[in-house]
Amino acid sequence: MAEKVLEVEHLKKSFVPGEPVLNDISFSIEKGEVVVIIGPSGCGKSTFLRCLNRLENIDAGTMKLYGENYEREKRKIYELREKIGMVFQSYDLFPNMNIMENLILAPCKVQKRKREEVIKEADQLLKRVNLYDKKNDYPRQLSGGQKQRAAIVRALIMHPQILLLDEITAALDPEMVREVLQVVIELAKSGMTMVIVTHELGFAKAAADRVIFMDKGYIVEEGAPEQFFENPYTDRAKRFLESFNYGTVDKQDRGQI
Repeated sequence: MAEKVLEVEHLKKSFVPGEPVLNDISFSIEKGEVVVIIGPSGCGKSTFLRCLNRLENIDAGTMKLYGENYEREKRKIYELREKIGMVFQSYDLFPNMNIMENLILAPCKVQKRKREEVIKEADQLLKRVNLYDKKNDYPRQLSGGQKQRAAIVRALIMHPQILLLDEITAALDPEMVREVLQVVIELAKSGMTMVIVTHELGFAKAAADRVIFMDKGYIVEEGAPEQFFENPYTDRAKRFLESFNYGTVDKQDRGQI
């Protein structure tokens, strides 16, 4: 039986009283599994990720990492975030530091690891994502796809037990999406446990072991990607997927759009 890395039960979150953003969410992920969360904008996907690594406090529910509750943890919050790494859409690289300096800052300052050891690991990770020749460049010198790959390396070098990826391809053009997708697929093959929020259905199909569809703060449906994308169970999921078929609109209908 596979080991559960993360377990969430009956999670609730509101920013305004009486208007839940997350409504009774229960979720778990096994070691080495890749779960992709999709759904319409504003359905609570990104808020859910931010709750998982305690960037947002929750109103109710329990969260366990390898069986230990952490939903109210305050004293060890930075240790927790080392274990639950997160990569954002906006990269968040320090513009005044080159890529290598961005990568080694947290391991050296927060984890107190030896600089030489961290640089050696950073070199290996940069080679893995085809960025080794950019290690002395500054973020402004990199493309969006390159910056996102650097942000992934920055999360990996902290040795997280689970990696959260929040809309990491949203600001990228199609060619750069493929660059980042390839890195994520390689991480999946290596056994990295990941929760990915995305609007890219192709990304979800290629990367996911399991797809979760959210709407209005609820988990509406979940299943294997082949089942979900080919034959979703719920009418809401069917309508969502049909909204991506705009390329099939007949010419005579274009004047009505």
